[in-house]
Amino acid sequence: PAPLLALAEFAVSLVEKMQAQEILRSLRLPEFDDLSQFFRNLPTTALVGIGAFAAVVAYWFASRPKAVKPPCDLRMQSEEVEGLDGARRSVIGDSPQLLTHYYDDARTMYEVFRRGFSISENGPCLGFRKPKQPYQWLSYREVAERAEALGSGLLQQGCKPCTKQFIGVFAQNRPEWIISELACYTYSMVVVPLYDTLGPGAIRYIVNTADISTVICDKPEKARTLLDHVERRETPGLSSIILMDPFEKELLERGRRCGVRIQTMQEVEDCGRESRHAPVPPRPEDLSIVCFTSGTTGNPKGAMLTHGNVVADFSGFLKVTEGCCTTGITSKEVTRGLFFFPSQSVVYCHGGRIGFFQGDIRLLSDDMKALRPTIFPVVPRLLNRMYDKIFSQADTSLKRWILEFAAKRKKAEVRNGIIRNDSLWDKLFFNKIQASLGGCVRMIVTGAAPASPTVLGFLRAALGCQVYEGYGQTECTAGCTFTTPGDWTSGHVGAPLPCNLIRLKDVEELNYFASKGEGEICVKGPNVFKGYLKDEEKTTEALDQEGWLHTGDIGKWLPNGTLKIIDRKKHIFKLAQGEYIAPEKIENIYIRSDPVAQIYVHGDSLQAFLVGIVVPDSEVMPGWAKKRGFDGTYSELCKNKELKKAIMEDMVRLGKESGLHSFEQWIGLCMLNRFVAFVVLLHILPVAGIQGLLKKRFNTDKLDLFP
Repeated sequence: PAPLLALAEFAVSLVEKMQAQEILRSLRLPEFDDLSQFFRNLPTTALVGIGAFAAVVAYWFASRPKAVKPPCDLRMQSEEVEGLDGARRSVIGDSPQLLTHYYDDARTMYEVFRRGFSISENGPCLGFRKPKQPYQWLSYREVAERAEALGSGLLQQGCKPCTKQFIGVFAQNRPEWIISELACYTYSMVVVPLYDTLGPGAIRYIVNTADISTVICDKPEKARTLLDHVERRETPGLSSIILMDPFEKELLERGRRCGVRIQTMQEVEDCGRESRHAPVPPRPEDLSIVCFTSGTTGNPKGAMLTHGNVVADFSGFLKVTEGCCTTGITSKEVTRGLFFFPSQSVVYCHGGRIGFFQGDIRLLSDDMKALRPTIFPVVPRLLNRMYDKIFSQADTSLKRWILEFAAKRKKAEVRNGIIRNDSLWDKLFFNKIQASLGGCVRMIVTGAAPASPTVLGFLRAALGCQVYEGYGQTECTAGCTFTTPGDWTSGHVGAPLPCNLIRLKDVEELNYFASKGEGEICVKGPNVFKGYLKDEEKTTEALDQEGWLHTGDIGKWLPNGTLKIIDRKKHIFKLAQGEYIAPEKIENIYIRSDPVAQIYVHGDSLQAFLVGIVVPDSEVMPGWAKKRGFDGTYSELCKNKELKKAIMEDMVRLGKESGLHSFEQWIGLCMLNRFVAFVVLLHILPVAGIQGLLKKRFNTDKLDLFP
């Protein structure tokens, strides 16, 4: 049988060869000798032309743009985990275990910085600049030395090298902020950031809740704010203020009168150099930072994050992007916001540089050009501004058509996974846009609020760099989902990071069911926080007994395993700059305006401001209007633009008196001359249902509320 089988195979092979020869003969292809004779008869110019054409084709094949290779099948970016009620995990990674760290020698924030110190060979670390001057850089050695000196100085003044010692940092982003942070990590102390946007009442609450005795400030004005509380005996535990900037003697005397020691940061560092303490490195499970969220109602909540939380989160980012972006990061622009907190760790870990802006947002463009960053973390609001500015400069229909045509050609490449900034369209149209960001940006990371798909699609094409979108919140350290390299579609927030699981939970009152791939987003993993500082009730609301973080956002699984945000469980939403808004709180204030009978506050996560719908009181409003010089019937008054402006000014006045932030105030409204017909349903439908009906009933997009 074996010889017969071999003979049969030989016969089949012979027939195939004969068929192939027959096919070649039928094609009448020229023999090699014929080709040789053909080329000998060609003139020299023709031969040169053929050679040049062949060289061009060979060069194009060798240098043609290559698509970004995705780290997984983009048709299925996450997978379901058995036995966890539909929870899904990232398909990226070699282990079934959730990722806790990327490098074995970088498991705490202290070790992360030391790793960067080692591999950078004492390269530049923190950069700053003065107006119209180049960036100046502090080396890794200088930063490490100053951090150790500052930490030793704090210990010398009574602070304890343990996780029960909380140090407040009340400053804008600058090198001294990072040095203060590293000083705490070097001696296992905990950082508590304070921000202007929190308001004086919130700062008082945080200082007391965290038992903060020492606050490091940047400017004397902030020190005066803290002293105001001390003088009113509202923060009895605050005993020391350390200032980064110079201050006058008056502040020193004022602090002395109320028992608060005022020092410069340099003085504390000098004290530490005289009495140097050996570092007391933290463990991964130790607390690293307490981030107080601004809150929408009531007091802010302090999310407790460990070193392991932060390392796990940025390790997830590294795992997703490995092989798709250069890890030898050389520079970066840091923007305030917790979402970007892990990204600075990415830079440290690889010995990169971090540059800070001058402190004036109006000079950010100049800073970008001087710094020439390679990674640019940014909130969607800034991306929207860039998009609007670009199209505002296309001030004729021809210019706009050309811009849109060039963008379409680049978008076609992006759809094929090609991201580059050296095409013909870049050289003709987009190089100036790229130069406005320094010309070296390779990666943009956005989050903190939803980003417009239109804006993201255009900027991916125009900037010629990878643009990633993430979703998360303070309680999961920053991100819990991230777009996958190579997937440049918009309208979703990516797949789960390799450091966490995500599952959807039924929200029956809003008709969202996990069985249909919709529900409240829940997160579990090593990047999930340990709870709220001294607030067991809020902690229990956020974390269930199995360790799942309930975000309050409603998500939907898409067929490719990515997540889309579709709603909010409670009627709270974010504006484009990342600020949370509780519309009911604002409505309860604005409704006190005399001419107002009904009110609806509306916001959009793609917009940076609030608008609203008002139904004036038919009995009160005409008299109120007459006192201000407006006459007419009720219907006529409702159409009067000047009266509308007067009513809005009255409501904004009430908002200021009630302590609303500027981003909580309206900038536009629509007046209706009739009551909302379904107000009788208020006792039947949940609040979220009422808001949904209002949005459908009045179709806010068509009321031209947004300017």
